[in-house]
Amino acid sequence: MNKRKLSVQIASALAVVFFFNACSSNENFDDSVNPEVPTEPIVELKGFYLLNEGNMSMNKAALDYMDFETGIYEKEVFRTANPEEVGGLGDVGNDMGIYGSKLYVVVNASNKVEVLDVNTRKKIKQINVDNCRYIKFYNGKAYLTTYLGSIGDPNAVNGKIMEIDTTSLSVTRSVDVGRQPEELVIHNDKIYVANSGGYSPPEYESTVSVVDIASFEETKRIEVDINLHRMQIDSEGDIYVSSRGDYYQTPSKLFVIDTELDEVKQTFDLAVSNMTIFDDIMYIYSTEFSYLTGENTISYNRLDTKTETILTNSFIADKDKELIKIPYGITINPETKDILITDAKDYVTPGTLYCFSSEGAFKWSVETGDIPNKVVFKY
Repeated sequence: MNKRKLSVQIASALAVVFFFNACSSNENFDDSVNPEVPTEPIVELKGFYLLNEGNMSMNKAALDYMDFETGIYEKEVFRTANPEEVGGLGDVGNDMGIYGSKLYVVVNASNKVEVLDVNTRKKIKQINVDNCRYIKFYNGKAYLTTYLGSIGDPNAVNGKIMEIDTTSLSVTRSVDVGRQPEELVIHNDKIYVANSGGYSPPEYESTVSVVDIASFEETKRIEVDINLHRMQIDSEGDIYVSSRGDYYQTPSKLFVIDTELDEVKQTFDLAVSNMTIFDDIMYIYSTEFSYLTGENTISYNRLDTKTETILTNSFIADKDKELIKIPYGITINPETKDILITDAKDYVTPGTLYCFSSEGAFKWSVETGDIPNKVVFKY
């Protein structure tokens, strides 16, 4: 887990009345901030799920849903759909993804993946995996990184990638990688995973493991930098991986891996907490913490992945940056090109989801659960 840890204009007045009548039992929007109600001009997208991480040991992970057709933002949809589940979604919602008709939710401290019907949110199956982290899908399989061992154990064994069959929903294979593996990407029948070694500073890991899917064996370790975390792949097959540094003298950086050679080809002196790529532009934010100052340095950057150059202007308007206290998740609406950023605020009270236009202007916001983490769109 990271150390530091909607009001779009509507088509008619009738839609406004409908929204407030329907939404009154689910969410109260701050009219003083934005008096109009969120409804998205969407044709193909139905809405999105938002995963709230929640505070560790408090069973406060929660799943919210924004319905683009009605304009309703509904909290705690897992708990509503599954009232018999004691403790709700569980402890620390770390990642999620939609594959076919199923929604997979990775709940780290509860050591499980909850598999839900993407439409009804009813639980289909619980897959128990110790200290699970991030999930990706490829050719009918789900691939899941897991730290293994107890949370925070400096003597934890190497982590694994688990292969899950998306029909039987059972673990079919596993492979050892580095210590405390984080995000992963899949390209040309190979899995690339960022090893962090985050449980044993300053003895961090510094490699990306390469796993051949056919044999399910680790074939290479690519030397990158310490404490690796985020990964994204661009339209040309290059992989971007972030290093969190050591929170002291070694800063966070961004590296580019050439997947033809499986080696680092470019380094950017950019601090990265999270990133996403849309239309060959990478959107990056950072809340880089330093133990030397006891403070976060927050930044917003863009990078052209075609030319591999940093763009000069921020993707959030300067006058709106102060709205966000602690950026914690980012995604781009593929229909509207709006930028969605979650705000963890103080990590212990409800957060906020902010929507900005593609030009960086504030459009709307909504209160979420504690530590809003990940957004995935439903088609």
